[in-house]
Amino acid sequence: MNHEPRRIPFTLAPLALAALCAAAPALAQQTPEARAADLVARMTLEEKAAQLGNDTPAIPRLKIPRYNWWNEGLHGVARAGYATVFPQAVGMAATWDETLMHDVGDVIATEFRAKYMATRSPDGGTDWYRGLTVWSPNINIFRDPRWGRGQETYGEDPYLTSRIAVNFIRGLQGDDPASFKTIATAKHFAVHSGPESNRHREDVHPSPHDLEDTYLPAFRATVTEGKVASVMCAYNAVNGVPACASDDLLDARLRRAWGFSGFVVSDCGAAANIYRADSLHYTRTPEQAVTAAFTAGMDLICGDYRNKMTTEAGPIANAVRHGELKEAVIDRALVRLFAGRIRLGLLDPNPPKAYAGIRPDDNDTPAHRAVALKTAQEAMVLLKNDGLLPLKKAPRTIAVIGPNADSEDALVGNYNGQPSHPVTVLAGIRARFPDATILYAPGTGLVGPAEPPVPDASLCVDAACRTPGLAAEHFAGPDLAGTAHGATETNARAAWQDGGRNASTRWTGYLKAPRTGDYGLRFLSNAGYRIWVDGKLVVDAWDVVDSPSIAAGKATLQAGRTYPVRIEAVQRGARGDQKLVWSTPVDGGKEAVALARRADLVVYVAGLSANLEGEELKLQVPGFMGGDRTSLDLPAPQERLLEQVVAAGKPTVLVLMSGSALAVNWADKHVPAIIQAWYPGGEGGHAVAGLIAGDYSPAGRLPVTFYRGVDDLPAFGDYRMIGRTYRYFKGQVLYPFGHGLSYTTFRYGTPALSAPTIAAGAPVDVDVEVANTGKRDGDEVVQLYVAKPGDAANPTLAAFRRVHLKAGERTRVALVLDARALSQVDAAGARKVMPGTYTIYLGGGQPGHAQTVKAALAVTGAPSALPK
Repeated sequence: MNHEPRRIPFTLAPLALAALCAAAPALAQQTPEARAADLVARMTLEEKAAQLGNDTPAIPRLKIPRYNWWNEGLHGVARAGYATVFPQAVGMAATWDETLMHDVGDVIATEFRAKYMATRSPDGGTDWYRGLTVWSPNINIFRDPRWGRGQETYGEDPYLTSRIAVNFIRGLQGDDPASFKTIATAKHFAVHSGPESNRHREDVHPSPHDLEDTYLPAFRATVTEGKVASVMCAYNAVNGVPACASDDLLDARLRRAWGFSGFVVSDCGAAANIYRADSLHYTRTPEQAVTAAFTAGMDLICGDYRNKMTTEAGPIANAVRHGELKEAVIDRALVRLFAGRIRLGLLDPNPPKAYAGIRPDDNDTPAHRAVALKTAQEAMVLLKNDGLLPLKKAPRTIAVIGPNADSEDALVGNYNGQPSHPVTVLAGIRARFPDATILYAPGTGLVGPAEPPVPDASLCVDAACRTPGLAAEHFAGPDLAGTAHGATETNARAAWQDGGRNASTRWTGYLKAPRTGDYGLRFLSNAGYRIWVDGKLVVDAWDVVDSPSIAAGKATLQAGRTYPVRIEAVQRGARGDQKLVWSTPVDGGKEAVALARRADLVVYVAGLSANLEGEELKLQVPGFMGGDRTSLDLPAPQERLLEQVVAAGKPTVLVLMSGSALAVNWADKHVPAIIQAWYPGGEGGHAVAGLIAGDYSPAGRLPVTFYRGVDDLPAFGDYRMIGRTYRYFKGQVLYPFGHGLSYTTFRYGTPALSAPTIAAGAPVDVDVEVANTGKRDGDEVVQLYVAKPGDAANPTLAAFRRVHLKAGERTRVALVLDARALSQVDAAGARKVMPGTYTIYLGGGQPGHAQTVKAALAVTGAPSALPK
């Protein structure tokens, strides 16, 4: 089981409290910037330099507590123990629901505040992942489905990305004009989307058109509309200059063109990339690197402890002393940082009034989990349905098969928290169909044999197997160092203690094999581990840091014998149960097919997990490399088993759990119903089961294109947009961007424009009636695309609205097209509204969708230029 950090009530020493209360009236008269400037003016150079890294020390004489800026909240509070876990970001984008995204952000911010209240130190200081500065959302464009971190984004379209991001940010930051609930961070600025293997060395040279047309619009929207208070600069260089030292990106665009007034934090290790010879090597020394970055407009360095890539206090102070870096430049950065902390209430004895009612137990509540369930339901995309769904009657026997059927990893994706009540698809099916006989067999693993947990009966503390379980030694520090205490744990409860960081554990005991043969052994962990069997090191994944690993070792075991076993693991962040899993000398596929033959319905749960696609993984297996994908196909073992299961002849639902598109061409031809469930969060199993049962009508829409294969795409490392995404891809696709089926039907009326002719640069209102013509209540996602004269990206998404309609109900949907929605970008990167004839398409998908209606718009006058 997972253990939450010990909760410490926030108390100040009487004298400190009295001093703060006495100073409160005076402080209230100052702006956050004035208070910040006053603090910075009283710091020494060494104190200033130390405040410019992510883990800042306290300055007691100025009543400044320690603060760690590094906090993750991609789809829930991450790496901080139990929290409400929402669908992965790409799944949230599949909801196409702006209002819901605000609600999700608001819940996440509440849980950040709750955890901060529960864990802050007596002086108000915080540790890693317990603060209020949230390094999310990731709004890079998912330009290529091979990118392992694409799951963290809102998909391939700049407009959809901007709408989801703006509303998520507003939810995170709150509605109080005087204070922040949390501070959101738009990342990674800019032009960053893989490959993972080259991210510290990549120098991207996007065309002026692609930069303005694709890579920057969402960032601009988060600043100008979302008022995001923080931006993270990227690892890579853009046009020869590191993103974190780019005057063009950080000053000319971000601050001067867009009016950004917050602070810029580096991606973790990006400041070191500027000078390191094995990275960008833009400067020769750390001092030159920090000078270039802070002068350009970076304000805070996240050091990468994982790869020992830090550039912080020493080089900053040295650069100032040597006259390379002006002290006024770091003062400017510090004022921005402390103004942010002040607006969060981190330097005051009480939280801002708007958030004073949040308590430590306002975390992972039933109400919050209800929002997660609603989000998971809205994220489900029904890719194909030959009439099997919704089920006409409850099956008597259901076979649930596949490697993701009972996988918690497949619920949460990456950058995740730990759901306290995780509902896998298997658990969801069992709960939704309590009167049915539920048969279960994984049949296969993701890329190899199935890997169930080693049963408790096969683990013994002593060689004679009188005591089940393993002996555990928990250490307070990494590398099995520091104080330790012991315990006896079964494999189902091999849990970390205290939920902190940089702890480590050694489990020892004996392993008893039920049958003779070759066994694969792996330890479920988000950090490093080693496994010894019979004194031999069978797997060494000790250098894995803050990312999952599927590294496995092999051991030949004899039935009935006991073998000494030792597992050592380091903890980098809070996670739930840590389990030893194995593949056994049994053909799981035969068992799965046999269960399929006995069933009335088969639910085959396949796909990927963050063990395969993710951030800079130390992984190379067929179809995957370093966290990225080399193939879009369903991994071969899963594909083989799927074909065998379908051949059993029973009605089959294929549930795909992944953070990216899968080229399931065979399944599209042979499986009657296919659901894209993404990584659906802690309530995901309930959402899948409810969809199959018909408890709600699906309305999720794809935020990415599902291509037929990797051969249809340009080279992964080519950042040109030609041939990519629905906007520039000209071939046949498997499932298009915006696609998603329903259990009901909708009809669109003739659209009405506020004016059939407008001057270039003017807005136009679009109004259309939408009717639910089916027999079920359901949501429809009204999508508006615009084809512009001479634009190579035609047609492009320009507006959308998700609406709920009861059976037989109709409503009018009003959308607005402003000048930016009607604009296009020329080869030089200039954005303009051009005169000519525009075609406006409305429907439940892209133009060509069965219910598409259209209208013509004439734009007159001279071209109208828009600011970047």
